[in-house]
Amino acid sequence: MNGVATGGPLAAGVHGNGPTIFILLSLAAALTAVVAGLAIAAFVRRRSRRYLLVALALSTLLARSAVGLAAYLGTVGPGIHHTLEHGLDVVMAALVIAAVYLVGKPTAGTARADGGHDDDAAHWGDQER
Repeated sequence: MNGVATGGPLAAGVHGNGPTIFILLSLAAALTAVVAGLAIAAFVRRRSRRYLLVALALSTLLARSAVGLAAYLGTVGPGIHHTLEHGLDVVMAALVIAAVYLVGKPTAGTARADGGHDDDAAHWGDQER
């Protein structure tokens, strides 16, 4: 199957292997490493299950960048590249949904700065430090 605009196959790797792609993939990896690092630092500070889930979800962005670089370097084929990226999307969505679920719905308990409630923390074993 050929792409209409590119005249090439509609699969991973249609963007070529020029230096611009490598620079963009490297920049994405560096920036997502910063974002993941900040999320992990927040988790270390808060030590709650919600922060862990968010840190893991943002770390999947770094994993996606690694998969993209691996595909660029030829160590990952187009089929597995495509499968890994969609798999990481599913993992990210599941982690975000789990983090949102742990916040719980509003109750009559005392509200915390992070939007949660003190009584929810005791219920889930997710107490802030």
